[in-house]
Amino acid sequence: MTNTASHPSAELAAFASALRYEAIPDPVLRRCEDFLLDTLASILAGARSRPVLCIEKFARAMGPADGPSEVLVSRRKTSPFFAAMVNAASAHMVEQDDVHNGSVLHTAAVIFPPVLAVAQALGASGRDLLAACVAGYEVGIRVGEFMGRSHYKIFHTTGTVGTLAAAAAVGNLLRLDPEQMLDAFGSAGTQAAGLWEFLRDAADSKQLHTAKAAANGMMAAYLAQDGFTGARRILEGPQGMAAGMSTDADPARLTDRLGTRWALAETSFKYHASCRHTHPAADALLQVVREHKLEAADIARVVTHVHQGAIDVLGPVTNPQTVHQSKFSMGTVLALIALRGYAGLNEFDMGIRDKDVAAFRGKVEMQLDPEVDGAYPARWIGKVTVHTADGRVLHGRVDEPKGDPGNTLSRAELEDKALRLGVYAGAADEAEIRSLIDATWGMAGAGKVGALLAGR
Repeated sequence: MTNTASHPSAELAAFASALRYEAIPDPVLRRCEDFLLDTLASILAGARSRPVLCIEKFARAMGPADGPSEVLVSRRKTSPFFAAMVNAASAHMVEQDDVHNGSVLHTAAVIFPPVLAVAQALGASGRDLLAACVAGYEVGIRVGEFMGRSHYKIFHTTGTVGTLAAAAAVGNLLRLDPEQMLDAFGSAGTQAAGLWEFLRDAADSKQLHTAKAAANGMMAAYLAQDGFTGARRILEGPQGMAAGMSTDADPARLTDRLGTRWALAETSFKYHASCRHTHPAADALLQVVREHKLEAADIARVVTHVHQGAIDVLGPVTNPQTVHQSKFSMGTVLALIALRGYAGLNEFDMGIRDKDVAAFRGKVEMQLDPEVDGAYPARWIGKVTVHTADGRVLHGRVDEPKGDPGNTLSRAELEDKALRLGVYAGAADEAEIRSLIDATWGMAGAGKVGALLAGR
């Protein structure tokens, strides 16, 4: 039998296998509950979107018409595999799910859907669900950091690394031993996929990325439970993920302070309903607008000083054609900040055909900034230079965008966000969201994870 402590992948697998609720600090568990609520609300907000409904239609055609696991999007039940697939697709739809800065990973969207589906199928406790989700965060974030900046330039980390995160989370819930967990990693890694090219066409691929990461990670864990083997060094091996998908991978990141550094607690909430790369500049512009009492008409030009990752992801979107694509347009986001003071779901819906938004978009440019780029991805600094119509040059800077751990959302703010998201597309009403909030805050006391909405 392989020595599970002999290399970084094996050490990470052993950690994910052994982690239990009692070993996790209370603040980390409470923050996990926060992210759970944030994700459930995001799923409901995306439930009526066309890409999500396409995936739900596929799941209806291919999956069982009944089962133990809840599809929040449609209030029906099916197998864990298809419930996870649909819920994960929806979790990432409206760009309000969480993000970890250092790994540039939207962990929640690929963790909570499969764990919830499997917990419902197994009749697992709320504590077991939370511990499994923490395991997924700790693995996913470290793998994302290991893959490095070069990976993110071409690959959507949430689709690729997210598959490993889902496998770790479900594997923990299935009580895989270290050997089985390592096999699950191998099967997950060989299925890892997700490319950024979809941004150029306003294509629907991003929803497929999270759907398949969640479902494929689950499949990898279940297969490992049944003895299906996977590559032992899928991450750092000579023909593994890093070899094919990265030029700056750092194996030391895989085992960085396991059990003492809780990466979940470093994760950020998303305040604006857009790509996280736009948030630092949005907050910096909002600072300038408020401080100097500017109207959009007062602004002649905005220069955003950004990191290379923002240019790589946002640069291709010059003339957004859909609401979703507009969330990857720096000009659109800053236009909404200048014109509306906030870049929320309704603002994007109304802004896609707004001539004033389009006009302001042309005033915005991105420039690579050495300080901002040097701090990224550990820190996402926001810097803008605003040129006014009357000739002034104003500067804004934000070192921690709204939602970062040092500038986080309180539970009251999270509840407010959940209410806004949950009723956004009509997928739930206010009473149902309040019930969902109560269930989430009481998750640790749940002896058995049951349906959250279906059948209610």
